[in-house]
Amino acid sequence: MADILVLYYSRNGATAELARQVCRGVEKVAGMQARLRTVPSVTTVINTPEPTVPDAGPPYATADDLRECAGLILGSPTRFGNMAAPVKFFIDGTSALWASGALSNKPAAVFTSTQTMHGGQESTLLSMMLPLLHHGMYLVGLPFSEAALNRTRTGGSPYGASHVANEGPTLLSSDEKELAQALGKRVAQLAAYLPSVNK
Repeated sequence: MADILVLYYSRNGATAELARQVCRGVEKVAGMQARLRTVPSVTTVINTPEPTVPDAGPPYATADDLRECAGLILGSPTRFGNMAAPVKFFIDGTSALWASGALSNKPAAVFTSTQTMHGGQESTLLSMMLPLLHHGMYLVGLPFSEAALNRTRTGGSPYGASHVANEGPTLLSSDEKELAQALGKRVAQLAAYLPSVNK
């Protein structure tokens, strides 16, 4: 089995729920499994660091998770049209992986959640794509051939899966769930295909 790393930060649970839906999509592809990981919060208080293991939820991601994955799906809530600081902090620490090309030629995708319809979803998705491009990853989006992308009145974007939390932070619409699963499935399918092309 090859692992697709689903790596996210979530404060109120919406991005975590999207991550779980993405994992479901990954696991629809034969030979692929999701490896769910999160990142710790960042704080200006340096004398009380986060524990090395979270109190609940998936483990914190490590460089080995990135090195070992066959693909990466990165998620963050929106912070003023940008990824949240914990995600940026984690990604900023991956320069050794960049130098070695550890993520090069692997598929990647992004997902996000916002409180409001115009809360900066697409710019957040684009901000998360930039470091992935620097790592040499193949970016995967959602085509309009996905029926839910045409009918959604909540989250959803060709740039990646998303959720609008105006109906409650963790209440994903059926379209949002479908698109998150489609994104996971697309990355897993590409990851399964790429080794045969590169042999």
